[in-house]
Amino acid sequence: MSRKSWSPRSLAAQAMGTIDPVTKAVVPPIHVATTYIRDEDNGYATGFIYGRPDNATTHEAEGLLAMLEEAKAGALLFGSGSAAATAVFQALSPGDHVVVSKVMYWALRNWLMTEARRWGLAVEFVETDDLEAVKAAVRPGVTKLVWIETPSNPLWTITDIAAVAEIAHKAGAKLAVDSTCASPIHTRPLTLGADIVMHSATKVLNGHSDVIAGALCAREDDELWGRVKTVRKGQGGILGPFEAYLLMRGMRTLHVRQERQSASAMALAERLSAHPRVARVLYPGLPQHPGHDVAARQMENGFGFMLSVQVTGGEAAAIGTAAHVELYKRATSLGGVESLIEHRASIEGAGSPCPTDLLRLSTGIEDVDDLYDDLDQALKAGHA
Repeated sequence: MSRKSWSPRSLAAQAMGTIDPVTKAVVPPIHVATTYIRDEDNGYATGFIYGRPDNATTHEAEGLLAMLEEAKAGALLFGSGSAAATAVFQALSPGDHVVVSKVMYWALRNWLMTEARRWGLAVEFVETDDLEAVKAAVRPGVTKLVWIETPSNPLWTITDIAAVAEIAHKAGAKLAVDSTCASPIHTRPLTLGADIVMHSATKVLNGHSDVIAGALCAREDDELWGRVKTVRKGQGGILGPFEAYLLMRGMRTLHVRQERQSASAMALAERLSAHPRVARVLYPGLPQHPGHDVAARQMENGFGFMLSVQVTGGEAAAIGTAAHVELYKRATSLGGVESLIEHRASIEGAGSPCPTDLLRLSTGIEDVDDLYDDLDQALKAGHA
């Protein structure tokens, strides 16, 4: 069997099958050099000149992610998810019009509402799961970028990637998708028509809560992607080699972690839907979820590891529930092997679309019965 016929699961498990040529080690080494020797003719035959734009370990992790996302133009790793996301907008020009999801990662939303507008971008927030609203917002010849997040954090609304790609391209705009909470195991936006896919690689790609990283993958090496590469090179946003090594280590187990986490999230969503102290469960895998039909079309191998619950009793009961968990950890972030719980409205503050009775749950790899039992006792204690 040739390497070309190996599945993404096998390639990821073996970090693309790379063997160190010197030691024959099955784990790739970490390259920490910041500068490289010139050839006698003053050139650089290896392609490596300086550590700010290039690092061998970082490139290996980029290659693995590009394979998982089917990114023909490759991937770029950044020092954080925010650095990756903002690089796309910084690759645009002052005055450009962009349409973005109204429900999205709060830190990027805040940046778009402040710094991006100061930069000169015309930012318009839209409920992107409403295709008519997207059509009304996109201006042919004027809109340069449509940015969607699906599933969107923390309400887990689903946007039809293929449909929005068609709308954006018809207007002459590019489509970028924040797919952090889907990961390439569940959705590959580039195969559905997106031009760029973004990940906060801090989350499930790494999966161990010990790396801050961001990633961009591109379908074509076009003008926008060229400017994004220039932004990273000029601003020095490349991910460091040790962090890239840890990220690559995490991606080697992405398939098995995601399958376990997604199955547990589905089981929890179903069981919590019947809990007397839960008013509503938000999870795209549930048939009653408004975006379920679209999610079933564009997601595979499950519906992801994230869900939210709105508890009876309002904000006080929600905060009280979070205060009484024992197995879940009260912490921000998501996608790690440990399960986390967070009262998002407290974090996001004024202007957040997040209801005050909502708790966001990141499902880890613990025993699902233990996770449910912990939530059950916490819900009862939080309402006392």
